[in-house]
Amino acid sequence: VQLQASGGGSVQAGDSLRLRCEASGHTFAGVVMGWFRQAPGKEREFVSLVTWSGATTLYEDSVKGRFTISRDNAKNTIHLQMDSLKPEDTAVYYCVAGLYGPTSADNARNANNFASWGQGTQVTVSS
Repeated sequence: VQLQASGGGSVQAGDSLRLRCEASGHTFAGVVMGWFRQAPGKEREFVSLVTWSGATTLYEDSVKGRFTISRDNAKNTIHLQMDSLKPEDTAVYYCVAGLYGPTSADNARNANNFASWGQGTQVTVSS
């Protein structure tokens, strides 16, 4: 799966951004997709995921209630709506796909458990 992320930018605290990731090159059916992020000097951090049906979504605690993940299987895309952004949300955001193992937060937090990674999109939130 090739993943193309877009939608990053520079905003003020409290603003919103909507990230988009389009998948291509492989069947999209049944694939769990999601987002990681990496801030300067920090390790990659799981942000959110959504299952193929959309019935299950998971979020890291720090973004719960502010971020919403969704997918459009007809367009092979997922979105991450990010509201009430904070300076600590500043990072490069990566689209991921193909989770190995169970769909659980513990499993998803391990970046090595995702088969495909896209290029990052920068999100910068200033105070």
